[in-house]
Amino acid sequence: MKAMILAAGYGKRLRPLTEKTPKPMLPVAGKPLLQHHIERLAAMGVSELVINTSWLAEKIEDYFGDGSDYAVNITWSRESEPLETGGGISKALPVLGEQPFLLINGDIWTDFPLLSAANYQLSSDQMAWLLLVENPDHNPKGDFGLLHDRVSYQPQVKFTFSGISLIRPQLIQQGKSVGAQKCFPLRDVLRPAIEAQQVVGDIYRGQWCDVGTVDRYKNLNELLDGH
Repeated sequence: MKAMILAAGYGKRLRPLTEKTPKPMLPVAGKPLLQHHIERLAAMGVSELVINTSWLAEKIEDYFGDGSDYAVNITWSRESEPLETGGGISKALPVLGEQPFLLINGDIWTDFPLLSAANYQLSSDQMAWLLLVENPDHNPKGDFGLLHDRVSYQPQVKFTFSGISLIRPQLIQQGKSVGAQKCFPLRDVLRPAIEAQQVVGDIYRGQWCDVGTVDRYKNLNELLDGH
């Protein structure tokens, strides 16, 4: 199985921290946030990684190189301008192959056991599996509900998308054929699949943090330093 880590964003809400340091390179518990993801994937035997970059791309690519120091093989997918989540995946499709791949937002922190996501077997009628978490303060209304394990917009009780998913490449390919634009969010291609009941999900209630603002970044480091 291959994994893709999304690491191309500007990190505007983390300024001034991200003016000279790309968001995935911000240190968390003593090492770059992106390194935690790479090491965890390597430890569970997922060694073929695709990582997209854009803002300060060379700083990320120079640090990790081809991934051999971390027992992985990294293919870099560089974007001249960030293409958002869906556009970034779409650009990387030629190197992701035809099989479902693990997708991880590079700006999250979690103790979720990634191996359980990698081991999930999508059935023939399932285009994606999403990991949902309890709603944080910055997203109190949540994103999706679950109805008989299927991700749905219908339930009143909603959860937040964690940024961890298992994706069939066909999901992105179908989305590309619908819209010609290169830059689009993942949610745009998820919506028709969710409405067609082709997306399943699970809820995780352990540690999870979207490292999206200076305050959340500081809180995360304080939490981990306290352990």
